[in-house]
Amino acid sequence: MPVSQYEKFAGQFNPVKFDAKEWVRLAKNAGMRYIVITSKHHDGFGMFRSDLTDWCIKSTPFQRDPLKELAEACRAEGLKMCFYHSIMDWHHPDWGTRRPWNDKATGTPDMDRYTAYMKGQLKELLTRYGPIGILWFDGEWESPWTHERGVDLYHYVRGLQPKIIVNNRVGKARAGMSGMDEGQERIGDYGTPEQEIPATGFGLGVDWESCMTMNNHWGYNKHDDNWKSGTTLVRNLIDCSSKGGNYLLNIGPTSEGVFPDTSIERLKQIGDWMKVNSQSIYGTTASPFKRLPWGRCTTKLASGGATLYLHIFTWPSDGTLLVAGLKNKAQKAYLLADSKKKALSIQSSEKGLSISLPATAPDAISSTVVLKIKGAPEVEEPGLCQAADGSLVLPASEARVHGTELKYESGARRDNLGFWLRDEDWADWEFTVTQPGKFEVSAETAAPEDAAFAVSIGQQQIQGRAPVTGDYGEFKATKLGVLEINSPGKVILAVHPVKEGWHPINLRCIRLAPAAR
Repeated sequence: MPVSQYEKFAGQFNPVKFDAKEWVRLAKNAGMRYIVITSKHHDGFGMFRSDLTDWCIKSTPFQRDPLKELAEACRAEGLKMCFYHSIMDWHHPDWGTRRPWNDKATGTPDMDRYTAYMKGQLKELLTRYGPIGILWFDGEWESPWTHERGVDLYHYVRGLQPKIIVNNRVGKARAGMSGMDEGQERIGDYGTPEQEIPATGFGLGVDWESCMTMNNHWGYNKHDDNWKSGTTLVRNLIDCSSKGGNYLLNIGPTSEGVFPDTSIERLKQIGDWMKVNSQSIYGTTASPFKRLPWGRCTTKLASGGATLYLHIFTWPSDGTLLVAGLKNKAQKAYLLADSKKKALSIQSSEKGLSISLPATAPDAISSTVVLKIKGAPEVEEPGLCQAADGSLVLPASEARVHGTELKYESGARRDNLGFWLRDEDWADWEFTVTQPGKFEVSAETAAPEDAAFAVSIGQQQIQGRAPVTGDYGEFKATKLGVLEINSPGKVILAVHPVKEGWHPINLRCIRLAPAAR
């Protein structure tokens, strides 16, 4: 759309129902501690009253300053006010990559002149709205922006507010949507995975935050009803915390300035869970475990001991929760939802700690067991092995990936091997078998187009087809056939594409179940 035509929409921008206090109240009740609001997106429009351009809120029928109102509401409720700000600007004539639809720009783009303009707007934002917690840059990927400009901007912003946190998108080192920096030329205080949650954390001293939508769009879209469930959103929050990261959950308000009803419902679901379980999220660090088949873990270290918050997604049917590989002496375990903190029975064995649980989970979304242990966590990570009934699940997160494109994906309906673009790429798993025999093999896949793949153990091989599910996020289980494992010990199972007619698929897991005798 030509800029001259796009500009006319400013005359229709009038969010008459915008209520900053209500926005902040909804966020706070959901357990949020900071709000990131868009001050300027790629279209260059300022959601504040700028003295440097008319392309901002002052040129709309809505003559209030929403950022000022939000800043005041945040201060009143004890939340941190933060700004998203696009470096890239499709509207400004001096942005180095001028769009063909910018029919109002004249002359030659001048990045020095543009940078001075951007700094001027940032000075307005950082001197008029009080202390700002985070400056969340975006739009840094185009060639006019350089590492040197990023370093300069980082220090400029810190000069205006020394305590402000600046994300890594101020620079040029971000590796795509995975959000973490690569190479030597890094700048910024933390990484920004987008629409995904990393498979693991990044260790001590590496901060990150996953930004994700509630449905498929960042902005409001009345046709998008593909909302994530409350269960998914809460478990995403737990997943991020268990890996040492934060969860930045997006809401796209309507043109009237209100949150969609479904967003409000989801916020309430998150808030209800947080009212009971917030101590298992706030102030915690990453899990000491590589994998927990029943859920996640967050940690708080203290002098002489630690508290492990065991987030149980899958309540054990036999009433026993195995914390595999944990070597520490347990002091006490209880349900976080139990105000009386009644002690749960704990037994120690070579496999780890076993905790006896009641028959019913306190919360179907995620129930939390508080486990107090002596000393810092000591974990001897068990490998993939069979369950008591002889079955085995080989999750995508535990696969060894071979090739150049295939990788593990997580978040936004993703917990799978994806980007299987090349038929030369393949994956395998190593696991321990204690109960050999014949196994029914099945796979959970998602595929827009039909494709075949082979599963092998040694010289044995079976082939199956990934059923067409229409979407890379819609998974379906398919039985593939029978493989035999003759003796106990280490086993390697591999999955290869069938080259003829190969189309990319997403693979969530391979399952082995003892075949009926």
